[in-house]
Amino acid sequence: QLQLVESGGGLVQPGGSLRLSCAASGSNLYYYAIGWFRQAPGKERERVVCIRRSGASTNYADSVKGRFTISRHNANNTVYLQMNSLKPEDTGIYYCAGRPYCSDYIEEFEYWGQGTQVTVSS
Repeated sequence: QLQLVESGGGLVQPGGSLRLSCAASGSNLYYYAIGWFRQAPGKERERVVCIRRSGASTNYADSVKGRFTISRHNANNTVYLQMNSLKPEDTGIYYCAGRPYCSDYIEEFEYWGQGTQVTVSS
């Protein structure tokens, strides 16, 4: 069974950068698409982007286009989310989740990490 652990969150000033990692264990990452999601305080969880098994990504959420980049390295069973030009509205808990194929529906993702907190503040 796929297990996911996020890391790399923290406190960063506006305009700064962070790289989040989603480390997989229990199964080979090669067989899964991985999505990044985030949940701001008082808001619903939203999908940021998903990366297919091929390495191609889906569309990014409009709010992060041009600033965030997803990548995967199957050799080390890890998916990354590079976040640049961070804004206070990027604050939230960031989760990665896996399933065989990317989906537009959050509820279809079967395996979830515990999340990592990102806070963008001066």
